[in-house]
Amino acid sequence: MTNDLIASLRRLSDAELMARIRQIAARERGEVVLFVGHLAELDTRDVHLRAGHGSLFAYCRDAVALSEQEAYNRVAVARAARRFPMVLDMLEAGALNLTTVRLLAPRLTPENHRAALESARGKSKLQVEELAARLWPRPDVPSFVRKLPASTRPAVPPLELPASLGEGPASRSGVGSILVPPATLPAPPSSLSAPTLSTGVAFPAPSPAWIPSRRSADVTPLAPDRYKIQVTISGETLEKLRRAKDLLRHAIPSGDEAAILDRALTALLAALAQRKLAATAKPRPAGVTAKGSRHIPAEVKRAVWQRDLGRCAFVATSGRRCPERAFLEFHHVRPFAAGGEATVTNIELRCRSHNDYEARAYFGPARAKRGDAPSPD
Repeated sequence: MTNDLIASLRRLSDAELMARIRQIAARERGEVVLFVGHLAELDTRDVHLRAGHGSLFAYCRDAVALSEQEAYNRVAVARAARRFPMVLDMLEAGALNLTTVRLLAPRLTPENHRAALESARGKSKLQVEELAARLWPRPDVPSFVRKLPASTRPAVPPLELPASLGEGPASRSGVGSILVPPATLPAPPSSLSAPTLSTGVAFPAPSPAWIPSRRSADVTPLAPDRYKIQVTISGETLEKLRRAKDLLRHAIPSGDEAAILDRALTALLAALAQRKLAATAKPRPAGVTAKGSRHIPAEVKRAVWQRDLGRCAFVATSGRRCPERAFLEFHHVRPFAAGGEATVTNIELRCRSHNDYEARAYFGPARAKRGDAPSPD
């Protein structure tokens, strides 16, 4: 049956396939609302207790065969929906999802629930966490360093800090807790402003759509423009941190780790801008690139990065622009193999996926797969 399904789907056009996916997603939301509503009623009875389950969570996990995360989300949302029925309407409309409701549920009251739920409409998990931090701020966490027990996990490569940490006054943009167990990294906050370095190159905030390929730091919004970060570092990195604190005592007498991290990242971004984008405080006059050369001049890289705001410039037929900011590449709009020159008008930023897609779209999937056609980047 599965093979028949896959075979039948191959005959659908792109538009038909996407339309069906939207229809199925709408039906799935409806089924989730039905399940949550039934669960809310079940929670008012002792059925799961009489069936030998110690809690509604255990019943969902063991009798209904949900994962622990699925069970946790659904139980929390069911209890919120029993108090505030508008939750079910917003879930069915796709304005909220189970995770966002679960994040807000503990703080909802008869007085604030309507405004809070409406404010969360259409927002991602991180955006809802930031919303909660704005509505219900929490105090800064204290900085601390502690040694973790020995682990059998593979060693995490140490973070290389730049040699120069700068000398200007420190600016705190977050609060750090060093040497704690790693956790899944939420998307970096889209509300952060894009700092402009002394080199003149702007680094926009990372994309909420970015997905890490490995476990990394845990970032939690605490209050407006205040974040807690947890990360495990090696002994070598800890020694670098201690040396940085000692060397910066004249500028940061408290030895605040958050201020030192801000200095380190500022210096690192400046070095990256210089290395990857040829950023400089005193750019040289634009040179002449030899016709037919694949080389992209430094002044073109700088202009393209500023124009495209450090973000993939691919725009779909629907008008939606790709939000990706990681793994960016300089892309020839008219491919180099087809005579495209390395000019500001012909060079745009593309994420790795869209750069590869444009190559396949231009040269054909067969040639791109064999490697016969040069990449358009």
